[in-house]
Amino acid sequence: QLVESGGGEVQPGGSVRVSCAASGTNFNFYTMGWFRQAPGKLREFVAHIEYSGDAFYSDSVRGRFTISRDNGKQTVTLQMNSVRHEDAAVYYCNADPRFNVRIDEPYDLWGQGTQVTVSS
Repeated sequence: QLVESGGGEVQPGGSVRVSCAASGTNFNFYTMGWFRQAPGKLREFVAHIEYSGDAFYSDSVRGRFTISRDNGKQTVTLQMNSVRHEDAAVYYCNADPRFNVRIDEPYDLWGQGTQVTVSS
């Protein structure tokens, strides 16, 4: 089970954090990631972090967002800085147990999503 928290309303240029708590199994060797979906758009990859701590980002957020994980607490956090209007979306936590993670074919294990709204 994946449960997101955080998000909410943020002004352009501001910061917001979304977190995901995993439970029900040992997620420490899963790749944990974030995807987002804006109204009228397809769900898109944002970032993920491997169990080793190696992180990968989409071009649109690299340098502004930081993903981190705490294996002891089985949590993953996305710190979003310098937020833009185009970052507004529902953010979904994803857990992927596969050795070869495919961001174009994410593993079907999702949280319920948490809203990030960007408004002036």
